[in-house]
Amino acid sequence: MSITPVLLCGGSGTRLWPLSRKSFPKQFVKLVGEETLFAASARRLSGPGFAAPVVVTGSDFRFIVTEQLAEAGIDPGAILIEPEARNTAPAVLAAALHLAAADPEAIILVAPSDHVIPDAALFRSAVTAGLVAVAQGKMVTFGITPGHAETGYGYLELSGTPEGDGAAVPLTRFVEKPDAARAAEMVAAGNFLWNAGIFLFAAKDMIAAFRSHAPALLAPVEAAVAAAKPDLGFLRLDPAAWGGAEDISLDYAVMEKAENLAVVPFTGAWSDLGGWDAVWREGAQAAGGVGSSGPVTAIDCEDVLLRSESEGLEVVGIGLKNIFAIATPDAVLVADMSRAQDVKAAVAALKKKGAKQAEAFPRDHRPWGWFETLALGNRFQVKRIVVHPGAALSLQSHFHRSEHWIVVEGTAKVTIDESVQLVTENQSVYIPLGGVHRMENPGKVPMVLIEVQTGTYLGEDDIVRYDDVYARGQGAKG
Repeated sequence: MSITPVLLCGGSGTRLWPLSRKSFPKQFVKLVGEETLFAASARRLSGPGFAAPVVVTGSDFRFIVTEQLAEAGIDPGAILIEPEARNTAPAVLAAALHLAAADPEAIILVAPSDHVIPDAALFRSAVTAGLVAVAQGKMVTFGITPGHAETGYGYLELSGTPEGDGAAVPLTRFVEKPDAARAAEMVAAGNFLWNAGIFLFAAKDMIAAFRSHAPALLAPVEAAVAAAKPDLGFLRLDPAAWGGAEDISLDYAVMEKAENLAVVPFTGAWSDLGGWDAVWREGAQAAGGVGSSGPVTAIDCEDVLLRSESEGLEVVGIGLKNIFAIATPDAVLVADMSRAQDVKAAVAALKKKGAKQAEAFPRDHRPWGWFETLALGNRFQVKRIVVHPGAALSLQSHFHRSEHWIVVEGTAKVTIDESVQLVTENQSVYIPLGGVHRMENPGKVPMVLIEVQTGTYLGEDDIVRYDDVYARGQGAKG
């Protein structure tokens, strides 16, 4: 019987700010290596023995999911759209109910989409080992052999010391994230593993566990799945029913109460990249423990991580030790490695003061491509817009602004009211206030243009859509 991976893609990854933000969280970013964490997770759980993955994500990320899966050469199964984030318990239950409708015996592997597991073959072997326990009616969680006394992870206490990778062993209890002293004690004891938040089970057993331990979640989630509506290949869970589900994690709702749990130890390398210190540990390092990415220069530095996410921004470190410095076009973070877990608090402080950098990037991703603001004034805005081959923006108009488009790469097919024309490199076109217009890329290479907006209001919500191939409805993103 094949295993159906369920990839959870709803987190915001605030501890990896400023590179991970609510509008484009860490699972979709190339943090380690040349592949995004999401694509690497999907690839790791594909191939012989695995069915097409089921993805649970938010509406804003649905096209990013399909785009990155396509780039990885993976055809998805269902993509369930959460109307709002409600934590992992409702998400896992929705996936289990969806799969159980076709096969109550379906074997499900739930995995976050932002973990790093370099040895995919070893992890798949651990999953195979867990199938024995699942066949006995157990629900399996995976425990990672600690590499150090980590305070950012929860732990699993076992009844005895595990003997490497292999058969599932009984779980004594879940342990909350400890302080440094307690973490050191547990690592020294030898019978504690990091809680990876990865679970293997039969759909019917997970549904039964919710019925026993979290019955209040069943009715709203069942209703949300039953009333889900297809939308361009996605499955939108019913918003009204979903809103009645408690915001709670799977551990709290079910796993800490269930008695049919077993743990499969995993001795391979693993990280949830829960902070910049973890990114530094997982990445390649030069002499002196210097990790770097982008245009950076390190002089007499030791155990540092320097990253520049902009080709035109050089980051220079001199005489630094145990420091990470992360620079994006609109924000710079500098902190001691020991304070990596406090980045989340910094994001909260930025959000409280109304700083747009707390959640949004200058580059805004859309199903057709992306855009970024190059200059912004009181009555004007200049953007760079990149449109994927074959993609098209919605047919739209604006109440408060006119636009001037200059194509700098490729060819644009432009509709303005009743006129349709091809605009090539070094050519431009003007869209008057209220003009019904659309931009398309009919070519086979990305099309790039510069847009100059002028008007009394330049917000993204000044859009009236008349037709959209992505069925986004009205609003800034739809």
